[in-house]
Parts: sequence; structure tokens; C-alpha cells
Amino acid sequence: MNIGRISNIIIAVAAVATLTACASAPQYKNSGKILPTTLPFSEAVQVGNTLWMSGQIGNIPGSLNLAPGGISGESKQVLENIKTSLEAHGYSMADVVKCTAMLADMKEWNAFNEVYQTYFQKGKFPARSAFGSSGLAFNARVELECFASK
Repeated sequence: MNIGRISNIIIAVAAVATLTACASAPQYKNSGKILPTTLPFSEAVQVGNTLWMSGQIGNIPGSLNLAPGGISGESKQVLENIKTSLEAHGYSMADVVKCTAMLADMKEWNAFNEVYQTYFQKGKFPARSAFGSSGLAFNARVELECFASK
């Protein structure tokens, strides 16, 4: 390969990287369907084709009241909230690639999993981390944050 051809390839790669960076400016999103938009965080931030979601708790949409039923009720509601947020921003549960689960009590991990797995196609579960917490917002039993990508 000659120097001129290498220079052209480097310029082309730099141009593609610049165009990609320009097209991927963060978009801060709030649907208003789950939590008030006055809170000091975005429901999600989209960069390119990836949607980075804030952690969700099992609150009843439009309020800060938790769904009844302990870990099972809150787990179902948190996943419904995530589904609602995804759909409001043009994504679906099938687009979720990574989740982080925070549990107030790791002894409730199995109960959380029973609900969690019903929201994803078997064999196509997102990558996931889970850890116990000494406390979650509004005394929630579970908080879940996810990333989605198209």
C-alpha cells in the first residue's frame, strides 16, 4: 500500500467517526408517563441507537406510591414501567441488552427472578447484574435500570 492510499483511508475513517459522533449527540428523554418530569434526572438518554435508562422502582405511574404485593408486586410494576418507558421512546423489551437489579434484600432474588423472566424471550435474556442494597428510594424492594439497543 502506498502512503497516499493510507492517507485516504485514514481521512475516510476520520470522516465516518466525525459523522457518527455528530449523529450521536445525546438526546435527553422524559415521557411523563411514569414519574413527574420535574425530578432532577432524565427517564432515559439516547445516544445513537442505544437507550440508557434511569433506574425504575415499582411505583404506580403518575405517583410515587409503590405497587402493593411486596417484591412480586413491585417487580411486576417496575418491569411494566420499563416497558412503558421503552415503548414511549420507540424501543421494546426485545431491545433490552443489559439490566442492573438492586434489591433491598437479596433473599428476595428468586421472587424477583420469577417475575423478571416472564418479560423476556427464553434464551434471549439481557446480560444482568444484581446486588443487595442497604436502602432504595421510597423504601422500594427493587430498582431496575436497563440499556436497550437497536
